[in-house]
Amino acid sequence: MDIHTPRILSQRVGLPRELGTAGATSPLERPWTSAIFKEPIPGPVWLSRTGLSGDGQADLKVHGGLEKAVLAYAAAHYDFWRQRLERADVGPGAFGENWVLSGGAEDGTCIGDVLRVGGARVQVSQPRQPCWKPARRWGRKDLALLIQETGRTGWYFRVLEEGPVREGDALELLERPYPAFTVAFANHAMHGQAPDAAAALSECPLLSPGWRESLRRRARGTRGDDRPRLVGPDTAD
Repeated sequence: MDIHTPRILSQRVGLPRELGTAGATSPLERPWTSAIFKEPIPGPVWLSRTGLSGDGQADLKVHGGLEKAVLAYAAAHYDFWRQRLERADVGPGAFGENWVLSGGAEDGTCIGDVLRVGGARVQVSQPRQPCWKPARRWGRKDLALLIQETGRTGWYFRVLEEGPVREGDALELLERPYPAFTVAFANHAMHGQAPDAAAALSECPLLSPGWRESLRRRARGTRGDDRPRLVGPDTAD
């Protein structure tokens, strides 16, 4: 096997829980509900169409589901965030990821990639669009925007074939139907002023439906307001 084939360094799951302090003065310290805290679970763990056994999401309108069954993140990004956030404790699971990967990144992972991992088969469906919850976790109001602007977003998999998965499993690339549509390109199409890129990517049938519709709007010049997603309730009264 190619030594550059990514492997799962850490596999993590978690369920929603209540966090924060009632009556806190700072919006960043007020009560909130999230499953962003994921604990390591080496496996084997059953990967179903909707995700790893034992994993959950707090807001099912924007998290989880068939198109966002597993969130992957490149381990190489953590050094950057430790320096940027001046936090030595930023590491695996920092952003609610399920799989921390030993290799691969947004510029080398493509929409529609099909991979064999353990006893399952998965497909890249979309980049992660960061929301305000990582900002709340790390006490940094602008963190979601920083994740978006740096392109260190991670990406989601849909599950094509269910099966057991464990730490150490390799992600073997089986198919790459859209080599031009990297996750980095998708981030640029969505978040940059790039109507041509947005229009082109919106026609990709293996991109998640929600992203395709958002890109169509961006191609027409109707971006909408990203502030609720990026900042949410983390603003001062």
